[in-house]
This record gives sequence, C-alpha cells and structure tokens, in this order.
Amino acid sequence: MKKGLLFSIILVLAALFFIFDLHHFFTLESLKGSLAQFEAWRNESPLLTAGAFFGVYVVVTALSLPGAAILTLAGGALFGLATGLLLVSFASSIGALLAFLVSRYLLQDMVQKRFGSRLSTLNDGIERDGAFYLFTLRLVPIFPFFLVNLLMGLTRIKATQFYWVSQIGMLAGTVVYVNAGTQLANIDSLSGILSPALLFSFALLGVFPLIGKKIATFFQKRRVYANWNKPSSFDRNLIVIGAGAGGLVSSYIAAAVKAKVTLVEAHKMGGDCLNFGCVPSKALIKSAKLAHTIQHAEKYGLESSTPQFSFRAVMKRIHDVIRAIEPHDSVERYTDLGVDVKQGYAKMLDPWTVEITNNEGNVERLTARSIVIATGARPFVPPLPGLDTTGYVTSDTLWDEFAKRDEVPKRLIVLGGGPIGCELSQSFARLGSQVIQVERGERILPREDHEVASLVAHSMTNDGVQILTQHNAIRCEVVNDEKHLIVEHNGIELPIAFDELLIAVGRQPRLTGYGLEELGIDTNRTVTTNEYLETLYPNIYAVGDVAGPYQFTHTAAHQAWYAAVNALFGQFKRFKADYRVIPWTTFTDPEIARVGLSEAEAAEQGIEVEVTRYQLDDLDRAITESETDGFVKVLTEPGKDKILGVCIAGSHAGDLLPEFVLAMKHGLGLNKILGTIHAYPTWAEANKYAAGEWKRAHAPQTILNWLEKYHAWRRS
Repeated sequence: MKKGLLFSIILVLAALFFIFDLHHFFTLESLKGSLAQFEAWRNESPLLTAGAFFGVYVVVTALSLPGAAILTLAGGALFGLATGLLLVSFASSIGALLAFLVSRYLLQDMVQKRFGSRLSTLNDGIERDGAFYLFTLRLVPIFPFFLVNLLMGLTRIKATQFYWVSQIGMLAGTVVYVNAGTQLANIDSLSGILSPALLFSFALLGVFPLIGKKIATFFQKRRVYANWNKPSSFDRNLIVIGAGAGGLVSSYIAAAVKAKVTLVEAHKMGGDCLNFGCVPSKALIKSAKLAHTIQHAEKYGLESSTPQFSFRAVMKRIHDVIRAIEPHDSVERYTDLGVDVKQGYAKMLDPWTVEITNNEGNVERLTARSIVIATGARPFVPPLPGLDTTGYVTSDTLWDEFAKRDEVPKRLIVLGGGPIGCELSQSFARLGSQVIQVERGERILPREDHEVASLVAHSMTNDGVQILTQHNAIRCEVVNDEKHLIVEHNGIELPIAFDELLIAVGRQPRLTGYGLEELGIDTNRTVTTNEYLETLYPNIYAVGDVAGPYQFTHTAAHQAWYAAVNALFGQFKRFKADYRVIPWTTFTDPEIARVGLSEAEAAEQGIEVEVTRYQLDDLDRAITESETDGFVKVLTEPGKDKILGVCIAGSHAGDLLPEFVLAMKHGLGLNKILGTIHAYPTWAEANKYAAGEWKRAHAPQTILNWLEKYHAWRRS
C-alpha cells in the first residue's frame, strides 16, 4: 500500500511537470532569457536563492526529470565556479541518492525475486567491484546519470557506497558544466559543451578505475611476493600436490596442452575416492542390495531366503573392484600421458619451490611457475574421551580393518547422520549387522528437504537400522569387557553397547605438512581462494576438498579445469569457477539425487518457486521392477518452465538426474524435455512425465474450451 502511494505521488508530480509545461523553463533559451531576473533575486536574497536553487535541483534529480544539465549551467552562471560547484555537486549527489532509494524501495525486491537467478553474477560483481563499476559510469557523461541512479537501485550496492562514489565520480563532469555556465552567453547549445575531444577525455577517465584496479593488483602481488626470491627460470610449468580427482585432472590438462607438469602423491594414486570412498562404498552397497533382494525375493515372485555369504569374500570383492579401476588412475597411465609422477611427500618452501621427500628419504627440489594444491580430506574424528580405549573405524580405515573378518560386526554403531553415515548404516544392516545410527541433529540428511530425509529414514528403519536423532555422543567406556558409547538425550545419559564403532561425522581438509602455514596461506577450515581458485599467492591454486565449497569428486574435477587453465594461461585470460549447476547423489536405497535449489533453500532465500511432482508409482518401468517408492520433484519459476532445482528420490535417481543437469546448464526448460523422445519402458521416462505434469498444470484452458466448442460444431 505504501509503495503504491509513493509511486502514485511520483507519477502525479511527473505528470504535472509536463501538463503545466514546466520543462519549458529547463531549456537553454529560457535560462538565457531569465538570467537577469535570477541575478536580481540572487542580489536581493543570496541565501534564499541558493537554497531554492539547491532544493529545485534535488527534486528534479530525485524525480529523474529532464533539466539537470540546464540547472548545472545555471549554477555556474548565478553563483560562479566555486559556489556553483559546491551547490550542484551536493544537490546532484543527494538527488541521485533519493532516486536510487526510491528505485530500490519500489522495484528491487520484485526484480531480484523474479530475476534473481539471472542476476546472481551481477550481484556478485556489484558486491565485489560495485564501486569500480559505478565510478566508471559516473566519469563518462555519455551514460545518462538518471538511468544510472535507477538501475543501481535495483542492485545490492550499499546506499552509502553509492552516495560517496557518485559524489566523487560526477565531480569531473560537474566542473565542466558549471564552468561552462560561467560563460553562458557564449553557449549556443548543450552539445557544444561536450566536444569530441572532451568526450574522449571523459572516456579515458572512465577507464581509469579499471586501470587503477590493475595497478593495485600489480602492487598487491609485489607486496605478497616481497619476501621471496623468484627463480629466474623454472623446472616445471606446473606442480600438482595430490593425486585424487582434482590433482589427476589438473595434471592431465597440463600434459594435454604440452606443459611440463609434475604430480606428487604421498599415498595411493586415485586419492580417497578410489581407495576409501566412492568406489569401495558403492561396491559394498551393491553387495548389500543383492542380499536385501534375496531376503525379499517374494516381491519378484521368487522364494525369499536368508543370504549365505562370507563377509571376508564380500570385502575381497570390494578390493578386487578397487584393483580393477586402479589402472585408470595409475602411475603408468599418467606417465604415458606425459605427466611426471613422483611418489613422496611434497612441501612448498616458497611460492615456486616444492620439496619432495620419497619413501626412502631422498629429497628433491623442483621449481614451477604455478602450483595446484589438491590434497583432499580425511575423516574427522571427534575428541571423545575413551575413544582410543574402545577403538573405532572410519570410512577410510574400515576397508582394511574389516577385510580380515569372516562375519559382519554383530553390533555396529554408526556415529553421524550425513550421506556417508546413512549409506554405510543401511548397507551393514542389510548384511546382517545390528546397526544403531547416532545423530545429534533433529534428523538425518539435514541438507535435504524434510520429506526426502523422512523417506530415506523410513527405508533404513525397515532395513533394521535404529536411528537415534538428537543424541549427542559424550564419551566411550569399557564396562565389564563390553564397549559402550555414552550419549546424552534430553539431559539424560544413556549407554549403548557395541562391538564396532564407525565414525562418519564429516571430513576435514588435509592442510598440514605442505608448507601452507610457513607461506602464510589462510587455512580457515579450508584453503581460502578467490573466484579464480587462487590463494594468497596468485600462482598457487587450490581445488577439491581442500578448497571447498563442495566435497564431491566431480566438483574437484570441475575445479581442476579452472585451476589448470588459469595457472597455464592466466596471463591471457582467467576463468571464474562456475558453481551454478552442481549435482550430487546420496547412494542410499532409495537414492537421492539433487541439483540446484531445494524447496527449503528457496524458502530460506525468499525465492518464489513452483513445485511440480511426479510419483514413481505411476512409472511403468518402476512398476515392472517393484521399485515404486519415490518421486521426481522439479522447481521452476512461477508460470515458466525454467528449471531452478530438481530432486529425485528413488531407484536410479543418480542416473536420471543428468538430463536435468544438462537442461539447467544450457538454459533448456521443461518444454524441451517434454518434446524429447524417451525410449519405453525406461526409468528416464520419469523426467518426461514430470515435465508433462508441469505442462498439464499450465494448459491454456481458454483455448481448450474454444477447441471443445469447435469440435462439437464439427460433429453437428
């Protein structure tokens, strides 16, 4: 209501301005003809005249009315250069601020809500370099100042920043016009004030902030490197520390473009994903799923039975799977690709020098123009008293520890309710362990929508997992030769007996031992980088788990492209890491696959969305496989088919998601998915049917009603 009233007032004032032909007074001819009268008023009441002039200037600028240029000339003609400049400079800045605030109050929320996703890059740029953008625009009079005021009001630049940048930025142009006003009799037209030479000078001034930024960056780099002696030549173009996904891709790209690159790995090629994470856990999940299928074979018209197996054989298969994939990430393969692979511990001695100590203790030093840190992460182990006494395993160590067992752990506690904890809890329960999952939060999978977490929790409970939420682990104890985890729930301490404790409460980046501290590189939980993945030193980059913001193998590989290209070709062109479309999957049963916004995130960010759902119990392929639990949920802009986010819960969810990832990446809407032929009967049809649900909800009812009448007429 208040916005409507303010808009109406502005509209009325603007209309009156033109209805009563007031714009006639803001012409060069009118100013020249009335100058004698204005001078008389000034001589009679100088302060009142100056105040009236100031007020009129503010109002004209605030309402974005034509006439600011004429008023600037009048300031010079009436009050001279010094006083005129003082009045005009502050009046124009205050008026611009008022126009900015009105635009922000009336339009910003609507524009940001409707076009927020498209404006995200602009918002980030304004937040980071808003002063430079605005200063450049203010220095070049060819850009209409009133338009700058209104458009900047739609962004998220701070009002105080807008004011002082405008005050300074408009000063040069104001001086030119006020000074011209002092010679009003010699001016025939406004165009004569800004000659081509003067416009060119302003254009140069407009480029000045960008040049200034480059100069500031240059001196900043000099200051950062001031305490180090840069080598005159380099042994390598690139040194990569860590041979996980991020390191492998970085070194592969460097070798592909014929750069000389060294890859250093202290442990196993392939990193955590191959040896301790993605690969072994998915192999375990497959075995557990098969055991579950045997137990519930009646769903498929077969006779259910208890699966007979040796847990040692299950673990052997997991290690066989790792060995089968190892050649993809092996030293031999990367050596053949042109990468110099060195097995040893790497430590940066300065921004260009890496010391490599191999397992025999031999030390080698190499220099490189650029370095990529891709050291990954390790499981976080909370400092629980008594933990060393009872013992524990993590998602890294269980594969070797449990490989020696003939049977699954009888009583297993899984500490942590995130994706890793849920995947392992469900798998061990399906293989016969009595699993208790302990989560201190209100629910498992806190990053997912509530309905998704509930669906997974229900499935896990049916598989025998006892989920204890809002239970905080306090300590471990051994009582009468029995291990206990002591948890606190509602102020009461409870003991939980166990045979094995699996800690899965998250992962922490590997930050120590690589020389980061000695170089002064900020390591607040992760290595701090800019949008180009540069650290404090522009030639040192960080990717993957050690850099964040996501701890996914595919994100590490994604970042690696940016780091490698920026490191090798950044002197020509740098690329900002793009996180707009990042998918991820939790491999529970049902699987959870996501990309873009969730419903909860949309609500938190105040983004209005339309939700379309398709239940998998309607999908023919799901029915044939008796896997009907789950849904496809698509978030779109209200009334439009533009995809803002997708969540798929159900069998093969991770394999269904890429179609939506591709669509979001290339700006394709649900209509394009609906118009794509999907083979029948496949799981992928779920995507098409979800698009069909959206289309059905947006069917043009008026046209359909007329068509119904048309066909009725044709039958008559």
